[in-house]
Amino acid sequence: MDLGLIAAAAGIGVVVGLTGMGGGALMTPTLVLFFGIPAPVAVSSDIVAAAAMKPFGSWVHIRNKTVNWQLVRLLTYGSVPAAFLGVLLQHLLGNGEAIETFTKRALGIALILASAGLLVRAYMRLRERARSRDGSAPPLPTTRPDVVPRPVATVIVGIVGGLMVGLTSVGSGSLIIIALMALYPALKANQLVGTDLVQAVPLVVSAAVAHLWFGEVDWSVTIPVIIGSIPGTYLGAQLSSRVGGGGL
Repeated sequence: MDLGLIAAAAGIGVVVGLTGMGGGALMTPTLVLFFGIPAPVAVSSDIVAAAAMKPFGSWVHIRNKTVNWQLVRLLTYGSVPAAFLGVLLQHLLGNGEAIETFTKRALGIALILASAGLLVRAYMRLRERARSRDGSAPPLPTTRPDVVPRPVATVIVGIVGGLMVGLTSVGSGSLIIIALMALYPALKANQLVGTDLVQAVPLVVSAAVAHLWFGEVDWSVTIPVIIGSIPGTYLGAQLSSRVGGGGL
């Protein structure tokens, strides 16, 4: 069993549990670039591992009541069927060089979108802080406003995220969490992470079932990833539910 793969999975698991992001966005490129695993196998193995990993991090947030269940339900309506469809589309492309090329390109696009979203969000946060320092920002409210669900937009986010997860394994955290930040700025940082982790469970389970159905999972890759990622995710979730928003 590859100890390097177990160690890499553990480190990425901590990031996933801590921030809700990084499962596909870190694990799949790591498998492809550093361990030489074909892209379709990396995607399917990562998704099956995520289906085993994410419930452990989710349980910590459920226990600490940092989950918005209304948003979880709306996201699931779109993401679960879309994830299965994404895997089906990948399977219909066939085998060989064509599917390898397509998967790598789709993975690259998903990573660029996730990175762009992170940069935009970071810029917005820096701008808010600058305005607060120079006094041009409106005074902060004394109480945080309630989160009012936006059903149509949230379901659409679930559909797009689910489709990307099915095709590339990227999106359950890195894309969806950015969309949640934009749609629901009133969510606390730990609620954002908790909600994202919990909604990702049915999403990745749907995609994992599809990959298992089509027989594309390499268990020599998947098992070490599961062994490393489960304790890492649990540790990261424990930290996430206790640290402040600035740290996250």
